[in-house]
Formats: sequence, structure tokens, C-alpha cells
Amino acid sequence: MNPVSTEPDLIYGIDDRPPLKETLFAALQHLLAIFVAIITPPLIIASSLKLDLETTGFLVSMALFASGVSTFIQCRKFGPLGAGLLCIQGTSFSFIGPIITTGMLGGLPLVFGACIAAAPVEMIISRTFRYMRHIITPLVSGIVVLLIGLSLIKVGVVSCGGGYAAMDEGSFGSAQHVGVAASVLLSVLFFNRCQNKYLRMSSIVLGLCIGYALSFALGMVDMEVAASQRFTNLNIPLPFKYGVEFSLSSIIALGLVYLITAIEATGDITANSMISGKSITGDSYLKRVSGGVLADGFNSLLSGIFNSFPNSIFAQNNGIIQLTGVASRYVGYFIAGMLVLLGLFPVVGVLFSLMPDAVLGGATLLMFGTVASAGIRIIAAQRIDRKATLVLAVSLSLGLGVELMPDILQAAPDSVRGIFGSGITTGGLTAILSNLLIRVKE
Repeated sequence: MNPVSTEPDLIYGIDDRPPLKETLFAALQHLLAIFVAIITPPLIIASSLKLDLETTGFLVSMALFASGVSTFIQCRKFGPLGAGLLCIQGTSFSFIGPIITTGMLGGLPLVFGACIAAAPVEMIISRTFRYMRHIITPLVSGIVVLLIGLSLIKVGVVSCGGGYAAMDEGSFGSAQHVGVAASVLLSVLFFNRCQNKYLRMSSIVLGLCIGYALSFALGMVDMEVAASQRFTNLNIPLPFKYGVEFSLSSIIALGLVYLITAIEATGDITANSMISGKSITGDSYLKRVSGGVLADGFNSLLSGIFNSFPNSIFAQNNGIIQLTGVASRYVGYFIAGMLVLLGLFPVVGVLFSLMPDAVLGGATLLMFGTVASAGIRIIAAQRIDRKATLVLAVSLSLGLGVELMPDILQAAPDSVRGIFGSGITTGGLTAILSNLLIRVKE
């Protein structure tokens, strides 16, 4: 197939099939950009819930498997399901806070039950999005994205200090943990500012490798535990392996995040369409967005069934499409296949599960700060009048208040803590309600 000529910066369009060598090379670049982001949420959640190595490794493997299946659905498009673009899906950072809160209350069965039961919220939004845009305004979206980043920074700092295990052992914040985290952070910053595009794209992977090697040299990696694991069998995806439980409060808490994820997915699909030379107006655009958001929700439901956490479209891959000039969804099939294969081999999950929390913390601290920065940019692009100032003030106050002082809800019923125990859901719900109810005469 000949390269397209309608878009000067595009070498291969959506329906083109690049040669195998170029396809594999483009797929590998996408994989480098998303791999760490896919495995980070299950590692953080497992650490916070103090899950054992076997469970953690399986969750990492299932995150990779679910991301592969979700990416294939988005790229291939089945009827109304999917965007039909080179859209890569991976485990969403947005759900980490509410999932940890839910997990503390009822463990993995309650987490997966809430993820499955709340996923239809995003699927419904995909059919009624043009009406919801008056409720979920850019200001509300910006506040929620900012709260997601700020609340996750706390999680990143805990990892930098050695994680919850180090707290129990009394070694939290030791020079060893903080030093390893600092080395990873500085390495990521160094590679990210390099002119070489390949070093820049793989900056997080390289930073983790350096941190992993340093922690191994310092004796922080327990290889005896790895030796006791079985690597001969494949990680066969088993639906409902940990069971499911349902709680209305947890479903409401995650449902709010699905609401915001639908808005984010719309923005990502719009940007992808623009980069890929497709229209961002008219019926074809609306169908593309509606199918992508529908698949976003459906894939999250599917992920919950296969013991993984909600998926969302990754924005960073849009930058790689621009960088490579390859927008072919055919590349997405190879990315999906690579992710599924990686998820089937237990050694991949265990290898990253053995990684000390400090190594992960050094990389995630920067990633979570970037999320918060994105929220600030969205808010800054809006007109900040008196009403917007009040909405910002009350949303950030309540959201960060719960995040910084969770004990404020210790006397509340479990149902209330299930909804408002996360600063993201508290601040997000406050932003939606205050934006609807506050009236200011200028």
C-alpha cells in the first residue's frame, strides 16, 4: 500500500499496511511508551493492599493481557464498538485512589465487583455524550484530573520511602530507599531531556532499569522468593478468579471516575483523529468518538471479569503517531499481540513484582506530577470568573481535605466512606454539583 499524501506529516494512514519491519518497529516504540504505565497501577494497588507476590504477579500479567485485548477491540472496531484508530488502551491511573479505598473495605472481590458494575456508566455516556457535556464541563474535568494527580503524588511519595512494607519494618524513609528513588527520578529526567528521540521515549524504562540494577546491587531484591515461583506454566486468564462482591457505595465511587474517563477518552480520540488526518466534525467524527468511548467502558468491564483494573485510552501514544508518522491501526494489532503474549508468561509479572517500591516510586512521582500538570493546563485554558473560583475553591478544599486527613470519615458508615473515602470522588462530585448549583451575578 502506498503512503498517503493527503497529510504531509503522515507516512502511513489509518487503513494502510506498512511493511512488516516498519510495523514491528512502530509497535515496539508504542510498547516502550506504555509498558510501565500499564503495570504501575496493579503494582501500586497490590502494594497498598499488601498482597502477596503470587497475586501481585498475576495482577500485573492480567493488566498486560487485558490491555492487549482492549487495544485490539479499539483498533479493529466491531460494529459500534471501537474507534477504528490506532488507539492504545492500558490500565488507568484515574482509578487507583478509589480502588485502594474499596480494597481496604472488601479486598479484591469488592474491587472487581465495583469495576464491573460501574463500567456501564461510561458505556451509557458514550450514547448521550452531547448532553452530558453541559454537566461535565472542561472546568470540572480539569479539577478532577488535577485531583487525580495530586492524590497520586502521595502514593508516589509513599513508594519512594519504601512503601507500606517498609512502614511495618521501620525502615520507611531510609537513605537507601530515598537514594534509589532519587536515582530513578534523576535518570528519567536526564533521558527525557535528551535530543535523541529513542532515549526520550524510553526514559522511564531506562530509569527503572537503572534503579532495579542499583537496588539489586544493594541487596534489596529478594531473589529467593523468585526462585520459589513456578515459571513453567502459562498465566491462563481465568474469569472471576478472586470472586466478585458488590457494594452500592463502591459502585457509585468508581462510577464517578468512569464519568470523567469518558471525557478524557473523548479528548484523546479527538486528538488521535486530528493527528491521523480524520475529520473532527460531523457524523463520522461523532460515531468514531461514541464507538471509542463505548469500547473504553466495555473493555473496562471485560478487564474486571479477567481480574484486571479499568482500562482507558493512553494519550501518550498520540505523540508517537506524530513522531513516527505511522497512524495505521494495523500496527495496533501487533501491539495488542505483544501485550497478550507478555501477559501469558508468569516471569514478566513476577519480575516486576519483585521490583522494590522505591524504584517504582522514583518513576511514578514524575508521572503523577505530569497528570497534575495536565489538570492545571485544562483549568488555565478556561475563563476563571467568580463562579469558577468558587467551584475550584470548594472542590479542591473538600477533595484534598479528605485525601490529607482521611480520618475525618472514621465515624461515618462504610457506605459513606466507600463513596467519599477518595479525594478524587469527593472533589469530583463536589465540582459537578457546585458547577451546576452555584449561580453568580457578575
